[in-house]
Amino acid sequence: MIRVAQVVSALAVSLLGPPFLSSLVAAQEPSCKMCPGTYVPNEELQAYIARGRDYGLVDQQVRAVDAGKTNLAAAIVYRGKLDKPAPMSVAEHDLVSEVYHVIEGTGTLVLGPDIVGAKRRPADAETVRMLNGPGQNAATINNGVTYNLKAGDVVIIPAGTGHWFTQIDDHIVYLMIRIDPDKVTPPKTEADSKRDLATKPPANRK
Repeated sequence: MIRVAQVVSALAVSLLGPPFLSSLVAAQEPSCKMCPGTYVPNEELQAYIARGRDYGLVDQQVRAVDAGKTNLAAAIVYRGKLDKPAPMSVAEHDLVSEVYHVIEGTGTLVLGPDIVGAKRRPADAETVRMLNGPGQNAATINNGVTYNLKAGDVVIIPAGTGHWFTQIDDHIVYLMIRIDPDKVTPPKTEADSKRDLATKPPANRK
């Protein structure tokens, strides 16, 4: 009995030629060979949330791993009450995309690619070196779209898109996933995370 998959494969080769079959075979190889999975317990995430609240730390990387064609990172972000945005607080990352999943709190976020009054971030800034790579800060977003975020919401921010919190009612906490295909930021292991959580942040990070 001829299987459907065999018929489809034969038809594809006859219509599209041998290169199609080669690409089909190549696609069956994983882009990250023998890569381990990564588990982060809730207790560790809660420790980062508490650390952010207690020490005024906004963005804390939890893990960053090599996933073959890209680096993937998970971070916890804690933002306190915000009545109005600070000057030049629009953020844009040239190479790193981000996904937010709001854990608690509410806030107003503006998104858009047309940022106004942009200024490059210093190459030696900690955020550039360790978190989200080269990018810019800007004064505002032209024709930005406004979203009122709440717990459970998800936001996808492609590289090059401006993002800007204009108000936070009391606080907002979100898990952030970073996609870094150019691998511009370093890895962070479970051991690195444990050392980070055991270390009191320097005063200038408050």
